[in-house]
Amino acid sequence: MSFLHNSIGVPADSEKWSALLKRYGKFCVVGGSGLVVDMGIIWLLADSSRMAMNLALSKVIAAEVAILNNFLWNDLWTFHDLGVERSRWRARLTRLGKFHLICLAGIAWSVLLLNLQVYWLHVNVYSANLISIVAVSIWNFLLNLRFGWNNEIKRQTELMPATAPHR
Repeated sequence: MSFLHNSIGVPADSEKWSALLKRYGKFCVVGGSGLVVDMGIIWLLADSSRMAMNLALSKVIAAEVAILNNFLWNDLWTFHDLGVERSRWRARLTRLGKFHLICLAGIAWSVLLLNLQVYWLHVNVYSANLISIVAVSIWNFLLNLRFGWNNEIKRQTELMPATAPHR
């Protein structure tokens, strides 16, 4: 447990765990909206009765659109209370860049998992896509918590002077 606490900022006490799980719940709700976007686009692009595009390319496009959807909702809802600056576009673009880099690694994992399941294990493409998305969501949440929005609040608290004890 202390490894998680020290390496990625996962809290050590139960009250903070509760807050973390609540935030992860929000992250998953946002991810659910991204799931709908992702599944809809992969259906449109990869299905043989639609555009019949290459599965890997379809997945990359679907995931990219879902990432933009998820960033917007996470910025406005999931991580809105972490004290990050919202009024300036530069700060928002910085957060988007961090979110995007983390999610790009997630896309690579997702494409790998999807292709492994579909072509090697012969899992239905939509079931395999769902499994890939769920697995990658944990990766995305923990890294975004550590390096995305939460990183800004850590910098703010590190700059605050220590308060003197009351006598």
